[in-house]
Amino acid sequence: MKKFDMAGMETSGYDQREKNVFYQTREFKMRVIGLAPGESLPKCEMVSHVVFICIEGEAEVSVGEEEISLSTGQGLVTEPGTVSMKTDTGARLLGIQIAKARAGTTEKG
Repeated sequence: MKKFDMAGMETSGYDQREKNVFYQTREFKMRVIGLAPGESLPKCEMVSHVVFICIEGEAEVSVGEEEISLSTGQGLVTEPGTVSMKTDTGARLLGIQIAKARAGTTEKG
């Protein structure tokens, strides 16, 4: 068991996003995403499912052609696809990438 203080974690910009990963296994990866007011993240083709949880602020998350607003305490789950994000006011989100089940395995949930 490990405990993390996501509200106090430093974040790096998109070009150094791997520094924002604070936990990783073969099955999933966790990172904190910090966006300054007016900042956006470019479109990224995700081959995994992704869970986004808004820790602070508000952000617009686009998955394909669909756009969803998240505010503090809200979250969403995406299928693999093209994902982007933007904010007018600033936001801090938890992002969890979950690997697709490999052939011969079953998903439980």
